[in-house]
Amino acid sequence: MMAAGRAAARGARVLLLEKNDTLGKKLLISGGGRCNVTNNQPDNQLFLEKFPKSQKHLFSAFAKWNVHSTLDFFHGKNMPTKVENELRVFPVSNSAKSVWEVLQTYMQQGNVTIQKESPVNGFVISEHTVTGVRLANGKIIEADAFILATGGNSHPETGSTGDGFTWLSDIGHSVVDIAPSLVPIALSDTWAKKLQGVSMQNIKLSLTQNGTKHETNSGTILFTHFGVTGPAILNMSNSVRELLPYGEVTILLDLLPELNHKEIDVVLQNLYLEQAKKRVKNISTTLLPSSVLRTLNVLVGIDLETSCNSVSREQRKALVQLLKALPLHVSHLLGLDKAVITSGGVDLKEVDFQTMQSKLFPNLYIVGDVLNINRPSGGYSLQLCWTTGFIAGESVLYTP
Repeated sequence: MMAAGRAAARGARVLLLEKNDTLGKKLLISGGGRCNVTNNQPDNQLFLEKFPKSQKHLFSAFAKWNVHSTLDFFHGKNMPTKVENELRVFPVSNSAKSVWEVLQTYMQQGNVTIQKESPVNGFVISEHTVTGVRLANGKIIEADAFILATGGNSHPETGSTGDGFTWLSDIGHSVVDIAPSLVPIALSDTWAKKLQGVSMQNIKLSLTQNGTKHETNSGTILFTHFGVTGPAILNMSNSVRELLPYGEVTILLDLLPELNHKEIDVVLQNLYLEQAKKRVKNISTTLLPSSVLRTLNVLVGIDLETSCNSVSREQRKALVQLLKALPLHVSHLLGLDKAVITSGGVDLKEVDFQTMQSKLFPNLYIVGDVLNINRPSGGYSLQLCWTTGFIAGESVLYTP
């Protein structure tokens, strides 16, 4: 939608072929339906540090269109935004429909023709040039230039089924192995299900295997009926996937990273002292959610029906240990239907990021999630879409 809108604004006659009966199905469910538009980090260098394996390719693209450009674009079209935890930017309306409407209007202003329910089967090639696309009904549509914006194969219910990977591979592009990325994690710990719906912020996570720490990060986690999700978990999921073939993977949660063991012990002593006659299950505290504290008490063997003044020193010390290193035992990762994005995709060496042109076919432009670019949760995926889409629309060559 961004690419089509920009190309049309430059005077191109644009036809947007849409597989579904409506546009932007994945956009409308992004960010839980609220649409995490971007991440409010205007410094290109700092922003691209979140793309460690591909940042060298992206500098030229972000020099042309970056976070500041994106915010100017949406604000200039009367869509105010707000910044939330971890610099995540959302529409003030809290609705992805606001973003969708801006893009729809943008295309309408450029007289983009939208042809819905028109699945494509592949490209038609002649002498290193794309001459057309073949629709599922057999019809061939010819054009001066083509922008491929099919996305990956996460959330296939939205129509994102990895078609673009097949088409590109068929015409000679190298496509790196595809796998679900930014995906929730299922746990083998049955106690975790009791915390379904509990969200915790500013949690420190350490990824371990066989006693070795492989990665640490921090952020928000959410307990679910199957295990855990949330930005901090999603951002660790790729590393979990890489480690799982080699044995059990454990994520250690530091639920109170701002306090050390001794400080937490003092806090607990005071808590049990102040509420000495209360049952453990009825303790009130701002330390962490009460359901979490109850669950951890059970895990260390504290009877919830006992009074606070009956908790032993050993039990309290064990509770401190859990608060600083609560083990989550990974069962498996959820599948593509739950993945935010796809890892893998078109080899970046085969794309000119100044223009988003294919280096194999100069009138083919490749954008968005079909590129082999891993990135974290937090607005980075959509920023990649805005940047690559705009540049393709800006650069596409056509006959006036």
